[in-house]
Amino acid sequence: MAILINRHWKRFAAVTVLYFSVQTPFSNAQLDAVAITPDVVYGHKDGMALTFDVFRPKENANGIGILFMVSGGWVSTWIEPKQSIPMYKHLLDRGYTVIAVRHGSSPRYLVPECVSDVQIALDFISKHATDWQIDPKRLGVFGFSAGGHLSLMLGTVGGTKKGSEEVARVAAVVAVFPPTDLAPYVDPKSPLREQFPALKFDPSRSDIYSPLMQVTADDAPTLLYHGDKDELVPLFHSEKIQKAFEAVKVDSKLVVIPGAAHGFNEEGNRRLAKDMGDWFDKHLVPSGK
Repeated sequence: MAILINRHWKRFAAVTVLYFSVQTPFSNAQLDAVAITPDVVYGHKDGMALTFDVFRPKENANGIGILFMVSGGWVSTWIEPKQSIPMYKHLLDRGYTVIAVRHGSSPRYLVPECVSDVQIALDFISKHATDWQIDPKRLGVFGFSAGGHLSLMLGTVGGTKKGSEEVARVAAVVAVFPPTDLAPYVDPKSPLREQFPALKFDPSRSDIYSPLMQVTADDAPTLLYHGDKDELVPLFHSEKIQKAFEAVKVDSKLVVIPGAAHGFNEEGNRRLAKDMGDWFDKHLVPSGK
C-alpha cells in the first residue's frame, strides 16, 4: 500500500491524501474478478453530470455497499476505474461493493455545494440500491481529510430531506484525519481560505457544515483515525467529535497513530485497512454471516 498525491491538488496546498493501493499492478485475473459500472449519473448541476463508479466483486459479494468520498481539499477528481481497483481491494476482498462518489469540485464549488452533492448521491444510491444488489439500510461511507469531513456529514446529517420522505442514512462511518469544525478554517483571517478555495463561504454558516456541531444520538457508528503530528488538520478535530459521540452514546472509536502527520506510513496504512474492514464488518454485516 502507498500514499498517492494527486497533482491537481498541489495548486491549493501540499496535502498528502491517503488511498489504499498496492505497489504492483493487478493481474488480468484480479481485474476480471470485479464488475465495474462506471460514470453512473446521480444528478446534474450547471449543465454537468454528477457521477460515481461502482465496483462489485463478481464472487462472494455480501450485498453491502460502501461509499467512498473522492475528495481531498474538496477537490474531486476522476481516474480510470480499472486503475482505482487496488484502492478498494481491502474491501472488495471482504465482499463489499464500493461506490466511488465524485462531487462538484473546488475551486468552482464551495463546501456547502460539496456537501449537498454527496447527500444527493446518498439519496440516489439508497433509492437505486437494488440495481447493484446492495441493501439501502446497510450502507457505509469512508474518506480521508475533506473526504472524511464529507463522510461525517453523511453520518451525522444523512441525505436530503424531501417532504415526508425518510432521510437516507448510512449505517457506519470511517473518517481519516477529518476536519470536524470548520469555523477556524472559514475565518476570513485564516490562510487556509486561500489554500482551499472551497472554504470561501459565509463564516456564519460554518456550524451547518461542521460535523462536530451536528452530532446527535441517532448518528452512525464512527471509526476515527488520526495522526498526533497532523498540523493541517490537528488531532483535536477527531478528539472533539469523539467526545461528542460519547456524550450522546454513539458507538465510536478513535485510533491515534503516533508520529503520523496528514498521512500514514505503510504500517499505519495496513493497520487502517484492517481496522476499517473490521469496523464495517461489525456494523454492517448481519450477525451469523
